[in-house]
Amino acid sequence: MISLNEAKKKAAYKAVDENITSENKIIGIGSGSTIVYVVERILQLKNLLNKECIFIPTSFQSRLLIIEGGLNLGDIDQYSEIDVTIDGADEVDENLNAIKGGGACHLREKLVAEAAKKFIIVADYSKRSTTLGEKWKQGVPIEVIPFAYKRVMNSLKELGCENPILRMAKAKAGPVISDNGNFIIDAHFGLIEHPKELLEKIKLLTGVVEVGLFVNMAKNAYFGNEDGSVDIK
Repeated sequence: MISLNEAKKKAAYKAVDENITSENKIIGIGSGSTIVYVVERILQLKNLLNKECIFIPTSFQSRLLIIEGGLNLGDIDQYSEIDVTIDGADEVDENLNAIKGGGACHLREKLVAEAAKKFIIVADYSKRSTTLGEKWKQGVPIEVIPFAYKRVMNSLKELGCENPILRMAKAKAGPVISDNGNFIIDAHFGLIEHPKELLEKIKLLTGVVEVGLFVNMAKNAYFGNEDGSVDIK
């Protein structure tokens, strides 16, 4: 049995090998621990890729990975159409719906995913579930405007979340601040049988900027397994 990190690496490498080619000119790079291996593999194959290829980051982390790797850095404002985006996930259900936002980057991640002709998820076996909420117990990440967070939390209770939590920073006193200057609420709804309906209800709340439910977006998901194999859905 291999480690979670090794499983992530195998999934990331296979996803890059099968989805990033010399024909790709604009590539979206997601965020999180799995993406480190995605960029690692891209750098190994750098000489086989289009030298003018532009990489679009979804966070400060992925921006640094692109810059430090000597890759061409672009921005979603410059390149609104992306050939392929590869990103991780906190949980993926059997229909390839996902929960994202554990790293508070889901607004930019969703923008870059939606702009892509092909959105690919990479994850280890611990992130794979039948129904969202089965594995990821921290709740759905919701980015909110700071002055609206209390009202949004009250509204989330009306939607069925018993105890919405304002995500607090671990190395400073106060809440987590997203790259966009907003707060993050984690809202646990138990098993999410109908993610599209829940997404729509939360998005309608005044003050909500984005919701970490990625519904009907991924074309494929690559899961690194305990035995070293990779499943593709």
